[in-house]
Amino acid sequence: MKITVLGSGTSQGVPIIGCSCKVCSSNDERDKRLRSSILIEIDGKTIVIDTGPDFRSQMLTHKVMQLDAIFFTHEHKDHTAGLDDIRPFNYMQRAEIPIFCSAQVEEALRREYQYIFAETKYPGAPEVTIHTIDNNIFQPFPNISATPIQVMHSKMPVFGFRINNFTYITDAKKISAVEIEKVKGTEILIINALRLESHHSHFSLDDALAFISEIQPKKAYLTHISHVFGAHKEIEKMLPDGVFAAYDGLQINLSTE
Repeated sequence: MKITVLGSGTSQGVPIIGCSCKVCSSNDERDKRLRSSILIEIDGKTIVIDTGPDFRSQMLTHKVMQLDAIFFTHEHKDHTAGLDDIRPFNYMQRAEIPIFCSAQVEEALRREYQYIFAETKYPGAPEVTIHTIDNNIFQPFPNISATPIQVMHSKMPVFGFRINNFTYITDAKKISAVEIEKVKGTEILIINALRLESHHSHFSLDDALAFISEIQPKKAYLTHISHVFGAHKEIEKMLPDGVFAAYDGLQINLSTE
């Protein structure tokens, strides 16, 4: 299984429009963070978690030629706004793209992308099949199982996802004991850490490190990073052994056994 971090930034990305802080002005490519998303390649299938506003450029940058499924964490626009750009995959694959999401996300997609779901479809509109999931294990494909991890983003339920020994969680502020048990045993963890200071709807660095300490993965990577957190080099100096700041383009290879 190969994981590619397509975007490691927060909702406004980094650099932020109109900002000239040292992070937004950095020449380090690791400080240029698109909206959070990952690509999972496993068993011949390609899965994207979240299609944010940068989806098109992410697909072009990484030369993604196949899209077999989309998992949505939640309905905020920084995670769904690129859905229209799946159309080339529909054309190349001559097939609808399966979407796996909660009922709440499905409702938002049907409201915000009415033309996709209209009885009389506009020619060329994206073609999707929605599979509504709860927080129980599901199989997007016969040989692949995924476990949703329900976390709270302030008062909004959000899904993280675990596949084998890899777990991806973004936009978390609280995680119940029951859901934490689903994460334990994970070898590679990607978890959100917005900034140093506490935030009402996102893990801070201290929150993320406390969670990592409880899970004890072999390696953990921080994502959904804001410009106020600091430059990549500065963040890395704050982290304990085995914990790293993710960056756009980071690739992680791990066994599926």
